[in-house]
Amino acid sequence: MDKRLPVTFILISVVLDAMGIGLIMPVMPALIQEVEGQGIANAAIWGGVLATIYAAMQFIFGPTLGSLSDRYGRRPVLIISLVIMAFDYVLMALAHTIWLLIIGRIIGGITAATQSTSAAYMADISRPEEKAGNFGLIGAAFGVGFVVGPLIGGLLAEYGTRAPFWAAAGLAAANAIFGYFVLPETVTDRIRRPFQWRRANPLGAFRNIGALPGLKPLLLITFVYTVAFFVYPGVWSYFGAERFGWGPGMIGLSLGVFGIGIAVVQGLLLRPIIKRLGERRTVILGLAIDVGAFIALGFVTNGWIALALTPLTALGSIAAPALQGIMSRTAADNQQGELQGTVTSINAVATILAPLIVTQTFWYFTAPQNPFYLPGAPFLLSALLVLGCILVFVQTPRPKRPRTP
Repeated sequence: MDKRLPVTFILISVVLDAMGIGLIMPVMPALIQEVEGQGIANAAIWGGVLATIYAAMQFIFGPTLGSLSDRYGRRPVLIISLVIMAFDYVLMALAHTIWLLIIGRIIGGITAATQSTSAAYMADISRPEEKAGNFGLIGAAFGVGFVVGPLIGGLLAEYGTRAPFWAAAGLAAANAIFGYFVLPETVTDRIRRPFQWRRANPLGAFRNIGALPGLKPLLLITFVYTVAFFVYPGVWSYFGAERFGWGPGMIGLSLGVFGIGIAVVQGLLLRPIIKRLGERRTVILGLAIDVGAFIALGFVTNGWIALALTPLTALGSIAAPALQGIMSRTAADNQQGELQGTVTSINAVATILAPLIVTQTFWYFTAPQNPFYLPGAPFLLSALLVLGCILVFVQTPRPKRPRTP
């Protein structure tokens, strides 16, 4: 079978995972007010609870689904998760209590944790030198979902608060059917690994994966870098409004341009950059670009200059897939699901903590009672974090790829 069809299915699955938040974001305030019968302040509190639950489920179940895919195969984990995801969106479309919405976000967070299985599938079908480039395709797909999700959700919201959920359910079901016909299994008896609960939880998975020589510092870099990079979705709306006086339309447009930039960089430019520089130098280059972009955004006072920096900020996104490629080549073939599940959990923890860090930093440097006014302070904090990532990375020896047990 043409390898392009399975890859297409994997990329659509990642787009759906990314859209899972953005698609319903425009209607969540109105939907929560509808089911709770209270005002926007109360809706914001419940919205934060739902978002935290979603990320917590990804943290807990990322390694579980990754380990299940190492034992039973990528195909059943991906397709069954999509079917459950479709039913979950139907549940949320019909929900008339906040508790059903909470249950829906619990199930949704678990099924969205299959990004680890998608990455493991890409690792399975890739030669060692292709892995970073193919992980870049996953990053590009996530960028597309980041842009398209809120756009479609906003348009469908015109037809009611439930319309985006019905649309998401249809997309998940359609992709499950597509995958049933085009997705071959990649886990063979040669690399199949027994499922063990002690390795299928976040702490156990991190302990086993972190024991691989040279991998623990790379996982630390992944965590710190994710926290730093979250400054964009975490404070950009507030930063744009405070620094440049932007309204919702301009903020949405700027985020859309950023998402498209990441998709172009990771989908089109990453492979030739890695081919020319290699994975290690690509990581260093991407991190260095991020430091420069964060420092520039920390002090910029003109909105058009901030928009002009978008290509530079997007170019820094070459670091993450190149780093992921290095880690994938370090793990054995029967540990790819476990590794990607661990990375998913690390990213989920960073996603839980990062909003608190960057928004509190923004508050401290913009609140009237505080003496020093600097709305770009969160970006300067991110620059320091990424600079630390560079220092750790250059001192980390090249990890050796183990043999499959």
